[in-house]
Amino acid sequence: MSNASSELKAAEGPHIRVGETLWPVRLVHHAQSRRYRLVFDAARAELRLTLPRRGSAAKALRWASEQQDWLAEQVGKAVVPVEIGPGSTVPLFGIDRLIAWNPGLPRAVRLDGDTLYLGGPADGVGRRVERWLKAQALDLMAAESRDIAGRAGLALGRIGIGDPRSRWGSCTATGDLRYSWRLVMAPDHVRRATVAHEVAHLRHMDHGRAFHALVNELHDGDVAAARTWLRREGRGLHRYRFG
Repeated sequence: MSNASSELKAAEGPHIRVGETLWPVRLVHHAQSRRYRLVFDAARAELRLTLPRRGSAAKALRWASEQQDWLAEQVGKAVVPVEIGPGSTVPLFGIDRLIAWNPGLPRAVRLDGDTLYLGGPADGVGRRVERWLKAQALDLMAAESRDIAGRAGLALGRIGIGDPRSRWGSCTATGDLRYSWRLVMAPDHVRRATVAHEVAHLRHMDHGRAFHALVNELHDGDVAAARTWLRREGRGLHRYRFG
């Protein structure tokens, strides 16, 4: 707990101390709001504080920090967020990678073994790592989608990525596939099972018996094991924050 707290102390933006840990707060000014409203977003491991459009952020944060009993109960249900920067680790393909920053290195991220090397300004390390991860995710899942769909004789539409809170992938009636980019942090078999799941929707838009049979046919591993991993560990992929 103390290590996570130390990482959070260096983070930018508003935070609230809950016990010994600092938790990030996303401030939302709302024109229709007449009072403060505090919500805990477990998927993103952050607090969301809504206040009137002209409300004082300092006063709102002071009010929120006084709700310690409620805050302790809520954050006790979630993992502590991890701020990504020099010296921290981030999973890639299910393996933790050390972020080795050196101002003399090129700004572009380079993977070498279990280490991500990059240079440039220290305060932009998290954002550059995030952009690199997103590019890896799109390239990889686009290639896997085309490969799996091609072998099954299924027509694909566009392929994109996003950062949804409640789903890992989606398929539209027109054949467009969209994935959570955070799947690139999961083990390979988990990501590929999700790709097979969405590709199978190109033929079956429901979750019936024929659909699940096709997923098992398209995936090169244990679909049930991948699903179990996502249920157990998937929420933890949202705790990584990149500035």
